[in-house]
Amino acid sequence: MLVNGAIVAGKGAGSVKTRSSEETEQIRVILRSRFDELNAEYEEAAAQNHRLRLVEIGDAAGDDQADSGSKTAERDAASSLLRTLLERRTQAEHALQRLDAGSYGNCEGCSHPIPVERLEVFPSATTCVNCKAVRERRAS
Repeated sequence: MLVNGAIVAGKGAGSVKTRSSEETEQIRVILRSRFDELNAEYEEAAAQNHRLRLVEIGDAAGDDQADSGSKTAERDAASSLLRTLLERRTQAEHALQRLDAGSYGNCEGCSHPIPVERLEVFPSATTCVNCKAVRERRAS
């Protein structure tokens, strides 16, 4: 796996060498592909949300409380999906920007390398596991 300007082998402590332009391009392709997938999902979800609202506008007459509640729950679920997709798309875009800036693979909190295993699972990660845990504890 390629991280913070280097290829890290094993647990990341041992061998480190400079990332080649081919390796950087590999990362870019992966991140761009993820961004494009998320963008397509977002656009589709936005179109579905728009259709749902149009149906809702034309179909509201005679609704009882249960119908109204169901429509509200559907609208909330659609809005939540849109927010989630937008956030994930933004994360992928941010990872691409970090790659261009040369800071991809370094924790934004402590500047240490993000573990290879974390980047393999979540290529848009901007923090190491420790900094992420601290943020989550502070948020709760």
